[in-house]
Amino acid sequence: QESPLFPLECVFSTGPHCHLCCHFLYFIRNLNPETELKRYFGARAVLGDQRPRQRNRQFHRSTWMTSPKDSWPRFSRPGISMTLLQSKDGIHYFTFEHSRDYQQIQFKFLDAVESMDPNNIVALLQLNPYHIDSLLQFSDVCRMQEDQEMARDFIGRALYSFECAVHPLFSLTSGTSRLDYLRPENRAFYLALYKHMMFLEKRGCPRTALEYCKLILSLDPDSDPLCMLLIIDFLMLRSREYESLLQLYQDWEEHRNLFQLPNFAFSTALCYFHLSQQEDMDPEESHKQRCKADQMLQNALIMFPGVLMPLLDLCSVQPDATVTSHAFFGPKSQIMQPPALTELTALYVGRTYNLWREAPVMLWLEESVKEVLRRVDAKDPIVDDCQDKRQQRYRSAPRNIHRHVLLSEIKEATSSLPLEVTTQPMMSFDPLPPLDSSKMTLISWSTNKHNQITLALFFRSLMPNFNLQEDDGEVARAGQELNQEVNRLLVAMRDMLANIRFQEPPREDHPYRDEEEWD
Repeated sequence: QESPLFPLECVFSTGPHCHLCCHFLYFIRNLNPETELKRYFGARAVLGDQRPRQRNRQFHRSTWMTSPKDSWPRFSRPGISMTLLQSKDGIHYFTFEHSRDYQQIQFKFLDAVESMDPNNIVALLQLNPYHIDSLLQFSDVCRMQEDQEMARDFIGRALYSFECAVHPLFSLTSGTSRLDYLRPENRAFYLALYKHMMFLEKRGCPRTALEYCKLILSLDPDSDPLCMLLIIDFLMLRSREYESLLQLYQDWEEHRNLFQLPNFAFSTALCYFHLSQQEDMDPEESHKQRCKADQMLQNALIMFPGVLMPLLDLCSVQPDATVTSHAFFGPKSQIMQPPALTELTALYVGRTYNLWREAPVMLWLEESVKEVLRRVDAKDPIVDDCQDKRQQRYRSAPRNIHRHVLLSEIKEATSSLPLEVTTQPMMSFDPLPPLDSSKMTLISWSTNKHNQITLALFFRSLMPNFNLQEDDGEVARAGQELNQEVNRLLVAMRDMLANIRFQEPPREDHPYRDEEEWD
């Protein structure tokens, strides 16, 4: 755990730790934002006069994640189902499956996306009002047009469609249900939950958003495909769940090395500080919490000095001249950061800077910065040790971190994404699909469709009467086998191209050329 050769990838690629599922246990009613709003404003203010009108009222199945609206189209199963793959050690592994009719709708959706015309998606939704990817895509269109209510409504319809298809054994709250992100059919469920969570946070329901965050993390806590560990601390701080955050950090730090993530390094310190400020706490206990807060914040600043200046800049705080002129927190601390660390720090600062704007918090931060500079000038050995760890641990970021940054839409973080991420085609309904998803029997629909078109043209050039859709006959079976081989070849070529790295020659006019060569 203390070895400097503990790369960032290890935080999100550990062995199974099923005994940590206790952090995902909560009541099903906490998934309803009205529960939180009633706690803030009272039931009368939230519900008002919501007595159902019997005339023209449609029947909807009772669900927990979203409340169906009478204005929604009449629900008919779109062709999605959930299958239980296996049960092992109390954990149930599920997957969503698409019917053949739903696959055809998926092909039409991809045609609509390629046309770059939102009207084509609207036309598809009119015929198939509960097609998941169309709902996700058009929700983004509405959000970009600042129609937040309509955007939330489309996400709600997607969640309703999913919940009507779940397996009877699938649990939203026990933390014992798993969905493999490598399967393309499962990814839309992750994305719908994530977008719903972000709408709840912006709506002023951080506690409900936190429950959805825990739900997403519980679906695959070992690989964490959407990197919920990068946002769960923020939601816990917003919800004032200080004890829960510290308990999560203590339980997971041994296995995940959470201190390697800037968000946990700073958020746990902020937790201890808020606990020390509680009026009903014993003075001796308050002093103990404050000492922990000071120590953890100083360690975080020494480990991640590149956080301070961007944080103060977003908080509209002008630092002292002794801080700006010091090399430890100066521009060099940000320039010399590895790219993966720059991405993480920008994400944390852009998301949580409002939590640091409070006057007591800013005063505490100022005192800690002065103590850090004193330790740096005194040649504290931890300073050089942290510098070595920064250079060795953050050379690259896992693909799920890039995916989380894209979904966060925080401009400070997206601008720091590597070139190989920003230059590849990006689909909002499936951002950065896993490179090894070909290991599953179900491949992505876009690749499958492209391969079908290619195969059809090839066989028709040899046999004009060839039809790939024929179910019987040796030719159709041969075409399907060749289709699988083409899929494997395309995936192998994609993996090869993704691993190619080009090194630029050093520029003579670069002011930090010698330092970069040392790095």
